[in-house]
Amino acid sequence: MREVVIVLDFGSQYTNLIARRIREQQVYSEILPCDVSFDEIEKRNPKGIILSGGPSSVYEEGSPKCNPLVFSGKYPVLGICYGMQLMAYMLGGKVIKGEKGEFGKALLKIERDSMLFDGLEREFIAWMSHNDIVIKPPDNFRITASTDNTPVSAMEDPDRNLYAVQFHPEVVHTINGDKIIRNFLYKICSCSGDWTPEHFINEAIENIRETVKDGRVICALSGGVDSTTTAVLVHKAIGDNLICIFVNQGTLRQNEVEQVLNTLKNFNMRVEYVDATDRFLERLKGITDPEKKRKIIGYEFVSVFEEIATRLGNIDFLAQGTLYPDVIESATSSQKAHKIKTHHNVGGLPEKMRLKLVEPLRYLFKDEVRKVALSLGIPERIVYRQPFPGPGLAIRIIGEVTRERLEIIRKADYIISTEIEKAGLSRELWQYFGVLLPEMSVGVMGDKRTFGHVVAVRAILSEDGMTADWARLPYSLLETISNRIINEVPKVNRVVYDISSKPPATIEWE
Repeated sequence: MREVVIVLDFGSQYTNLIARRIREQQVYSEILPCDVSFDEIEKRNPKGIILSGGPSSVYEEGSPKCNPLVFSGKYPVLGICYGMQLMAYMLGGKVIKGEKGEFGKALLKIERDSMLFDGLEREFIAWMSHNDIVIKPPDNFRITASTDNTPVSAMEDPDRNLYAVQFHPEVVHTINGDKIIRNFLYKICSCSGDWTPEHFINEAIENIRETVKDGRVICALSGGVDSTTTAVLVHKAIGDNLICIFVNQGTLRQNEVEQVLNTLKNFNMRVEYVDATDRFLERLKGITDPEKKRKIIGYEFVSVFEEIATRLGNIDFLAQGTLYPDVIESATSSQKAHKIKTHHNVGGLPEKMRLKLVEPLRYLFKDEVRKVALSLGIPERIVYRQPFPGPGLAIRIIGEVTRERLEIIRKADYIISTEIEKAGLSRELWQYFGVLLPEMSVGVMGDKRTFGHVVAVRAILSEDGMTADWARLPYSLLETISNRIINEVPKVNRVVYDISSKPPATIEWE
């Protein structure tokens, strides 16, 4: 059984980042809701527990709390921001609203030796984001760090392995943040660091065999790194008992069918191609709500797979490339989280399914999937293929999905991809694509008034898709993209560029 450090989520925007920072130290992390039962925690036998930050005040009625046994000393605990205030409050310390908030960079001063700060300079920049402060630590706690505005910036009770910091070590703005997390993991929790791609592959194959046994599996393939890695893992586990299904739902990119089928031939796996374009587009007719689109596509995908399974006979499982961000954003990991959108392979599945799910990548971030894929020998052209949503171009058309609108965005998207790849920027960017807007725009072409479609260009930078920033593409490249789209895509007379980050926006428009 792999080592695990649990992150209890109190609603912080940085919770997922904490989990990633732990994994970067080769220790597996799992996010659980803050009010999870202690029995559930004990089932995982964690090496340690980290309490995330959060927007609440611990002294307010109804503010989120964790089970008091978390602080029993059975497991090492690190409280971050709200997590520190909660630790203080629940153990008899005092927390109040500060005279003024502390946000951004602050000079942290180490007041005394601490295993948490072992090997660090006595002063360094830390990132603060809080209004409340601890003015009295609980009994037996000692203050280990301070800033000018926050006298208790870190505290600890090493006898019970309880540690807490008011700042955020998980963000890059805290100079020694990675070292603090590493100290907690290795010097306090005594982790060995077994979270490697090779370890994951061996464990995943073993789990798949244990789950599937002699059963047969169909795998939903798209040709991207997630579904391809899923297929290769399942194939290594059960061999010819896997049948891969590539469904064309009519919302794929230009030339995608041919490219995917040619690529999959190299893996010696059985692949069945199904053209279900008419079926999907008929179901999407008249639908404009993004959630309904996703749910319809998710439902139809499963319906197609179940029909194929019936035809093939004796199929028990459906394998798909669900990732951890899909689970998190669909709010299935925490009762305190807000659902951002339904992912077709998480919240878009029918409540009653005959096929049981096999999701070997369910707790991986995208960069971890790529490392696993490379270790499996999957070619780089697939490993670094940009993410493409399961609903495809359907959610890159704002409003109703029609054949005509699909053809417009398909051609525009192809031009965007071609020019970005030609400029040598494809590996630098996380994602780049076009979006067809519902508004029409007045223009002039050939001395005549036009009333045409508007295409938005989206190019973003990200590590895992949980947060993202818009890419500062060269003006000359944007000009080329705009000119080509307007000249080569019928009925388009305006191109705009999306300069929104995530948050507050999402990567996709729907």
